[in-house]
Amino acid sequence: MWEKTLVVAGYLIVLLGIGILARRRARGTTEDYFVASRTLPPLVLFLTMAATNFSAFTVFGFSGAGWRIGYSFYPIMAFGTGFMALSFYFIGRPVWRLGKEKGLLTPPELVFDRFKSKPLRLLFLGVMITFTLPYLAMQPMAAGYALEELLGIPYFAGAILITVVMLIYTFLGGFRGVAWTDVLQGGMMLVLLLAALGVIASSFGGLSAANHAAAIRWPELFSRPGIGGAFSPGIWLGYMLLWLLCDPMFPHLFQRFYAARNERALGTTMALYPLITGILFLLPVTIGVIGRLGFPELPTGVASDRILPLLLSRYTPPILEALVLTAALAALMSTLDSQLLTLSSMLTRDLVAPLTKGQAASRRASPRCTSPRCTSPWVGKGFVIVLALSGLAIAWRPPATFLEIATETFTGLAVLFPTVIAALYWRRATAGGAIASILVGEGLVVAYHLHLLPTFGTLPVIPVVLATSLILIGVSLLTQPQAQAAEESHKEKKGIWKWVVSFVLLFLLGNDYWAWENGRLGPLGFPWWVWYFFSLCLLMSLAFRLFARDHYDWQEAHRNDS
Repeated sequence: MWEKTLVVAGYLIVLLGIGILARRRARGTTEDYFVASRTLPPLVLFLTMAATNFSAFTVFGFSGAGWRIGYSFYPIMAFGTGFMALSFYFIGRPVWRLGKEKGLLTPPELVFDRFKSKPLRLLFLGVMITFTLPYLAMQPMAAGYALEELLGIPYFAGAILITVVMLIYTFLGGFRGVAWTDVLQGGMMLVLLLAALGVIASSFGGLSAANHAAAIRWPELFSRPGIGGAFSPGIWLGYMLLWLLCDPMFPHLFQRFYAARNERALGTTMALYPLITGILFLLPVTIGVIGRLGFPELPTGVASDRILPLLLSRYTPPILEALVLTAALAALMSTLDSQLLTLSSMLTRDLVAPLTKGQAASRRASPRCTSPRCTSPWVGKGFVIVLALSGLAIAWRPPATFLEIATETFTGLAVLFPTVIAALYWRRATAGGAIASILVGEGLVVAYHLHLLPTFGTLPVIPVVLATSLILIGVSLLTQPQAQAAEESHKEKKGIWKWVVSFVLLFLLGNDYWAWENGRLGPLGFPWWVWYFFSLCLLMSLAFRLFARDHYDWQEAHRNDS
């Protein structure tokens, strides 16, 4: 037990040390505390973007879904999340430009800058907080599971311990400290999950033998629909679109668009993202699938999201068990710190400053201001504590599995997607249209939660976002537009449509219904369609890289012509 304790304690001490180092580099401004003075280089931006998105859901939720459903969960997540990175171009790039030009730091500030509507700003803020809190609560939940299995610490005590450590280094280093710890945490997660898979699989004769043994006993784990027909073609399409519509609306991802050093950093992140999802996401899903061999039935009262700690405890040496679960802690902490920091920045700048000081005070509290009159970062730190306590309160009695929590909260955030796109690209959009769109959309989310509406054989996100888009268009056309309009739509390269067609075709390849009944096994015992989607992720990464290079070449030519 002592060696496990040393591993966990050593890791937490390293995080605190990074926070101290980041504090020494801090500039003492709001902009530095919340977005590291917009200086993140390409590799750091990519690693912090990936680490903050790959959360407890990635480690515990994916392995749990692999145990419950099978390999079909892999392509939905790997290809779907990788394809989502396209939003780093069509959302991230204009957000970065506007943030740099106008000093914007939060998502609601972008919407307010475009529409000049305080009610819309507060509504946007409220939706982001409401639907991020349950996702935030997943992180201390996973911390409790990990430390309970690893060190015997009671579930909720473990959740509190990890939250406290994360609060300390976030207070010390702000966004800069969060980004630096993300680099460490992302690397740990990839390397140690790979090691865990190798050791667990070796207990069953190696990966190929384990997969073949599982395929004989539970062939549905290797089928496209998964156990119980979990993923019909309609549900498959719904999940593929869910990540594209929702992930960019995560406040902690959205704010990272502001933090990029330049547009090339966003392009590099976009190109590398499908590569990391294709590799990393296969590891926990595989652990969950072959975990059926060790735990055909789970112990009474134990959720499938705890299959990874159970396997590690039974099949790996204590040191490796400690290291892997520490990597799991790294995954959840890299998301939790980002969520808390971003939500606190939103409450500070979009609620406190406008409501307590008015527009004059908001101008004084500019992101570069160091005057005592500025909104103090300590206001944000106070909100970090309040939000952390809220997440712990939800984690006290976990409401559902990680996948169930994620699916519903993601749909609530996806409602904001049409408003953001309209703010960036549609001159005729109005505040009234955006408000009506969000209110109707969240009403539909509640109705679907209560099972009052038909799903049409897919996820609710598709009818919900379709309805909110139509509402936004219809109401905007019936109301008076603001004077300020989006600036991006008329500046794009004329040849952009060839890329649009290419990406639509690529997305269609990810919905390969013609191969739905193909369950043949391939190399290492994986179904052939797993290798197909792994190849698609590599192809997507290459396409994004060529797209980014094509865009930057055009930009340089455009500047020279000007």
